[in-house]
Amino acid sequence: MNKYLLSIKLILILCLSLQAQTSDIQIKVLTEAENEPLLGATVYFEALEKGAVTDFDGIATFTEIPDGQHQIIISFLGFEALETTIQIPSNTALVFKLKEGGNQLDAVVLQSSRSTRTVRKIPTRIEFIGAEELGEKAIMNPTNISMVLRESTGIQMQQTSLSSGSTNIRIQGLDGRYTQLLRDGFPLYGGFSSGLSILQIPPLDLQQFEIIKGSSSTLYGGGAIAGLVNMVSKTPDEEPALDIMLTQTQALGSTANVFYSKRNEKFGVSLYGSGHYQKAYDPEDDGFSNLPKTTSISFNPKLFYYPSDKTTLWFGLNGTYDDRIGGDITKIESGEEGIHQYTEENNSKRLSSQLVYQTQLDSVSSVEFKNSVSFFDRNLTVPDFNFDGKQTNTFTEITYNTASEKTDWIVGANLYTSNFDENDNAPLQRDQKDVTFGAFANNIYDLSDNWILETGLRADYNTDFGFFPLPRISLLYKNNSGFSSRIGGGLGYKIPDIFTEEAEYINFENVLAIDKSTIDAERSYGVNFDVNYQTRLSDEIGFSINQLFYVTAINDGLLLNSVDNGLFQFENAPDEIFSKGAETNIKFTYKDFRWFLNYALIDTKLNYLPGNPQKPLTAKHNAGSVLMYESEKWRIGYETFYTGKQFLSNGTETTDFVTMGLLVMRNFKLGSVFVNFENFTDRRQSRFSPLVLPPHDNPVFPEIYAPTDGFIFSVGLIIKPFGNEDHD
Repeated sequence: MNKYLLSIKLILILCLSLQAQTSDIQIKVLTEAENEPLLGATVYFEALEKGAVTDFDGIATFTEIPDGQHQIIISFLGFEALETTIQIPSNTALVFKLKEGGNQLDAVVLQSSRSTRTVRKIPTRIEFIGAEELGEKAIMNPTNISMVLRESTGIQMQQTSLSSGSTNIRIQGLDGRYTQLLRDGFPLYGGFSSGLSILQIPPLDLQQFEIIKGSSSTLYGGGAIAGLVNMVSKTPDEEPALDIMLTQTQALGSTANVFYSKRNEKFGVSLYGSGHYQKAYDPEDDGFSNLPKTTSISFNPKLFYYPSDKTTLWFGLNGTYDDRIGGDITKIESGEEGIHQYTEENNSKRLSSQLVYQTQLDSVSSVEFKNSVSFFDRNLTVPDFNFDGKQTNTFTEITYNTASEKTDWIVGANLYTSNFDENDNAPLQRDQKDVTFGAFANNIYDLSDNWILETGLRADYNTDFGFFPLPRISLLYKNNSGFSSRIGGGLGYKIPDIFTEEAEYINFENVLAIDKSTIDAERSYGVNFDVNYQTRLSDEIGFSINQLFYVTAINDGLLLNSVDNGLFQFENAPDEIFSKGAETNIKFTYKDFRWFLNYALIDTKLNYLPGNPQKPLTAKHNAGSVLMYESEKWRIGYETFYTGKQFLSNGTETTDFVTMGLLVMRNFKLGSVFVNFENFTDRRQSRFSPLVLPPHDNPVFPEIYAPTDGFIFSVGLIIKPFGNEDHD
């Protein structure tokens, strides 16, 4: 009997020892197309709640993994996640290959959606520009974000002044005042800054861009009729980051950008500074500047506090000093003399604050409070006229988010105020105060695995223009074969003010104030429909296509018409501004190569004019091609863009043109060097028609429909003291 008991004990001890055996293992992850190691992929043991990230050789290392069967998940942004079962110990090497996904944004969470869902599960169509592409555009134009936006399908950067370079963004053929510019969800730009807004936002401290085309007023209020652009700032990480970027152009433009960030357990900080100097540049030698003499300084410090894992509090300041003077080169450089009298000078100062408090109430609910105060001071001077004023805007908002297995809810309320105060010495007082209260609710609901519905309703009340109900609805269909489609629509509105493109074109001279007793707010409706498909044409070639169709109509559009005594008065249009069109985006990938093709049809009609003419300065046909080669050491890009014929305000048809650009960058361990050939075929408007008409002492400036600066060659250096990946 004792022998049997002893045998049972020995068997139990042996089983227990076998049960406790563990192994140290390595799992290697490769790309399916190129069979190359994948750096940064995540390997996760579900039952053990244990994960690791692959190294430069594509290897994730684990210690003390219990022997037996385990379910693992391998994932990496831009690739299809792999779920599989492995046996430990294994008689063969643990090597797995990930297949590249056609939509590399599936794992990206976008702030403009105000949801924690990924792109693949959001019915609203959101275009995403990530850090990599932002870095390329920052090299091409380190002074402002115009390059980022200009090369997006269906977006036009419309220059309104040769002398100042003022530029407005047009989405789908609609004026810049219909696009809302946000930074980290704050409406900091527009209004009195008008066409200077784009020129005063450097790109180096931005993490990503999120673009919504069509009415987005449910979540963001008035002004987002054509769409919105949300610029998301970089945030500090435990690893310190320091980027120093120095750029010089042949047109005598010099730019320096510095960004630093670092955080510890409780505190974090990010510091950004930018300086730009441009000498007045006249490539035609016609005596007038195509680039104004500019001195611009920007700073943006932020302080972060993390009292717990669930709560973040941060405070930031954004400041800009910008002085630009353009016009007669002789007067700019030597002062007024004889016929050399005309200049346009814009001196502006901006200071804004941002405060955000975010806390997680439980595993599915959170609250966010945000507040900003923005101050803008601008002095515009041309011969015999001065426009001087200050604008103060405030924004306060509180939102509550909650989510369950199938539905997300966002509810919130906000208060927006705007106060423009013109200099008391001005002959026409255009002071304007606006106060708008808003409340909103937005829901995303999974009808099934394939269908997702988003509905929203905002109710805004403006103390002068009344009540605005803004419903919105979107529907998403998706499947596992690479196909998805979205359709959505909503209403929008815009509170009128004097800061329109037409008023800016004449420097706001003799423009009467908004008469709130006779002018109605502009209202809009719009619908978007798009289809997406992604697949692999072969083991090495990836393909994706996105096709968008849209319609937007604006009622009571704000028009600037001449009245008696040389004055200009705002009136509501008697009929619609109607914009419809299509956008096509195609992408091919092959190893280290990417090829993007795009086409935009923009058909914007002014139905309030006889014959419903095409909107002036809006090309009906636009196309582009971008070919990129990217490896660890090199980044080379070649761009070609076609702009079709346009009509001027007098009905004259312009010529079409093609611009080309070439970027070459070499990466090293501690930074990069680059050269950029922007518009190297030197397409500029002066080759087609004059930029300046006589008399010299009181010139006339025709409308701008093509580049004015021509070929710009730049060289630069990016210094990363904490290092890139080792590219030697």
